[in-house]
Order: sequence, then C-alpha cells, then structure tokens
Amino acid sequence: MAGRRRWATEEILDAAAELLRTSDAESFSVRKLAAVLGTDSSSLYRHFRSRTELLRAVADRILLAAVDGYVPEGDWKQRITGLALHVREAFGQQPQLAAVWGRYASSGAGSRLIMEEMLEALQASGLPDEKIPAQYHRLAVLVTSLIASEAGFGTLTPEEHEQGLELFRVAVLGADPERFPALAHFARDVRPLGVDRRAAFEEILAAHLAHVEASI
Repeated sequence: MAGRRRWATEEILDAAAELLRTSDAESFSVRKLAAVLGTDSSSLYRHFRSRTELLRAVADRILLAAVDGYVPEGDWKQRITGLALHVREAFGQQPQLAAVWGRYASSGAGSRLIMEEMLEALQASGLPDEKIPAQYHRLAVLVTSLIASEAGFGTLTPEEHEQGLELFRVAVLGADPERFPALAHFARDVRPLGVDRRAAFEEILAAHLAHVEASI
C-alpha cells in the first residue's frame, strides 16, 4: 500500500492560509488542517512544533507579501506610512491573521524585514540612537493595534455589519438628550467605527509621527 504523501512546508502554509479564509484563528487547529490535507497531525508537527508556531508562520507570510510590494520612497515619515499601509492592505486580505500577528511575536523573515525598514527610517529621522528602540516599540504597538482592530470588522458578514449599523443608529440617534446631552448634540455627525477607517488610520499614524518629529 502506498505511503502517506509528505507535504512540503510551503504547501502546509498554503493550506493553512486557505483554511483560515473560511474560519477564524480561535477555531483553527492542527487536527483540522491535517484533515484537509488527508494526513495526521503528527506529520505536521514535524514541520511546526505547535499550533502557535504554525499560525505565526502563516502570519509572517502576510508580512513577506507586504514587504514584497513595498518600495521605500520619500522622507522617513513617508517611508513608515507607506510600509504601514502595505501591511494594513496585506492583512486586509486575510483579516483572521491580524489578531494572530498582534498576539504572538514573530521571528520570521517577514517580521525582520518590517523591523529593519522601520528602524532604518527612524535612523534617517535624526533621532539619537538611544531613543530609537523606544520609538520603534511605540510605533509597532500603534500599527499592530490599529490593524488588528480594523481586521475585526473585516471578518463580519454583510448581515452582521448591517445589524451593527442599525444598533449604532438606535444607540446614538435614540439617545435621551437629558441623560446623554453631548451624545444627542453630536448624534448626526458621530460615525460608526467601521466608517472611513483608512483615513482614520493615516491620521492617527501621522499624528504620532508628528509627535516623534517634534521630539527630535
């Protein structure tokens, strides 16, 4: 009888990425992936020591894809903004993995390339070397948090999205002006979190970079 097929690491990552398109990271398991590949979990553990390591590897491929389409242009702020937007767009194609990226540290090639470019851009800003690691950390936390937060909206079904909008309208437009005077005053101008997130992403990042520039 023919033996089980031996899957290459890249094939396993391809299958994992495809499985995550139709599920979420919380319900993902090595056993489910093995079933998709027609093998047993032990064969996958020869490539990855744990479920977490496998998820990190899939997320790192998203970072590699982001860097692959990125060309450093402009000054240091433009470089960081361009890189952040490329990462945002890449995870927009696979929002289930944004939370994985935000939760677990990655040591893959994609992660190292992102770190290298951000650190080089900060060096070009004129910041003293002793201040760069702390500023890099703040930028990494900000960008990761914004992308992970936005990704949550990317996983909603159209029905869930519409239901959320209706609940928002009820909560805001129906607010009692005596109990919530400020909310009632701004009700027609306050927008749901999911609206125009790209502009909000760029404005928040620009404000932080301006703060960094002011400290130089």
